[in-house]
Amino acid sequence: MVSFHAITEELTRLMSPTERVSAADERAAPPATDRPVRRQVPPLPADQPRYHRLRKTVHLVCFLVFVALPFSNVFRFDIPRQRFHFFGFELWISEFGILFFALMFLMFLVVVAAVFYGRFYCGYLCPQMIFSEASIALENRLKRAIGKRLTGWSTRCGTLAVRAALYAILGIASVLLAFVFISYFVEPADLFRRLLSLDLRTAGGIAGASVTVITFLDFAFVRQKFCTTICPYGYLQGMLVDGNTLLVHYRDQGHECIECKKCVRVCHMGIDIRTSPYQIECIHCGECIDACTEIMGKIGKRGLIHYTWGESGETLTDKTGRWYRRAGLRDAKRVVVMLVLIFYASGLFVALSMRHSLMVRITPERSSLYRLTVDGRVANRFRINAANRSNRSASVSLAIEGLPGAMLEMKANPLQLQASQQVQEEFEISVRRFPGAEEVNHFIVRAGMDPDHADERFEMTFLMPPEKRSK
Repeated sequence: MVSFHAITEELTRLMSPTERVSAADERAAPPATDRPVRRQVPPLPADQPRYHRLRKTVHLVCFLVFVALPFSNVFRFDIPRQRFHFFGFELWISEFGILFFALMFLMFLVVVAAVFYGRFYCGYLCPQMIFSEASIALENRLKRAIGKRLTGWSTRCGTLAVRAALYAILGIASVLLAFVFISYFVEPADLFRRLLSLDLRTAGGIAGASVTVITFLDFAFVRQKFCTTICPYGYLQGMLVDGNTLLVHYRDQGHECIECKKCVRVCHMGIDIRTSPYQIECIHCGECIDACTEIMGKIGKRGLIHYTWGESGETLTDKTGRWYRRAGLRDAKRVVVMLVLIFYASGLFVALSMRHSLMVRITPERSSLYRLTVDGRVANRFRINAANRSNRSASVSLAIEGLPGAMLEMKANPLQLQASQQVQEEFEISVRRFPGAEEVNHFIVRAGMDPDHADERFEMTFLMPPEKRSK
């Protein structure tokens, strides 16, 4: 009988060299075990953008600016005093031209931002979106916190507890935010006194109470519904967008999407960005970009959603183009729009720089044409209106030119004005009849203004009685 060992040697001799090596490896290999095979995770792509943290940082800065502006008089419309504070300038209602120019510039700035960067204002700067997202984040935190501490409560009781805590916090926040908002139109110190006295009789008190109620209802129930049902900016954006406007765009030419749908779950507006970049609900916040970047990065691939310049343009993170194209100046239309904006801003700057902090008006008082004094002089009365439109003291001094021997009688010359003070008073100019005097004599009142170090000349007329002719 042939042994097993002899049969094995014969089979080995008949094998090819490759087969003999494979058989030897199998014999040398360790016995198989039930341990799971560990796959090597591909490396994450480098330099992936993260927009959530950037956007929340911008939201915080905007909130701090919103709170600080009315208290620093950088931007505030003081309705009771009819003043408009604009970046250090105190514009009066009589300066309606500059006021209208400033407001139109701000509106044009928002339109230009929409042409260049799409819904950037909605996602990053809009107060409605900032406070709506803060309200949602607060509600989610309360759900987690109360859910951990009240584990023995029923679902209904837990929901009621969350609602009670949320409405209490939103009520306090609504009062504070309404106070800040009304401070843009009423002096903060005056408004605070009305708040402490629970004023519901004056216009300021009624406005504050109304804004508080509207703010609470907005944060508690409306939130982002405002953006899709009331706000006209989304509809305006549809008319301003073109092929070079910044968009949030889904690009998957390689069909790499794994259908995790996290981009849909993180969207506060409840849309699927893969459907279209032109959905009116999309506010270009970039949350879907971060979600896709995170999921695709776990399998070693780049995200499929990007900020892009139009549907066919390069992505925002592409650094290969020229700097002006990466900044948004991608065609002649945008260059023209930017030049118009610069021209607009330059005109506003020139108008503000040429504006004097002191406004002086001098007019004759003609309730009586003239008055004869006991010493034989002729006196005419005039009225001066002076307004100090700065936040520091100022003075106005008057001098007379072209009226020989004229005397000016007023309470104080120079006239002192405190910050934001407005003065109206009458003064008298008297003169003896001089050679060549007529019934109507033309002369100049020169107003010297300090600290502007400027002079303003007013052409006036001085009336005299007819000269008596000897028979």
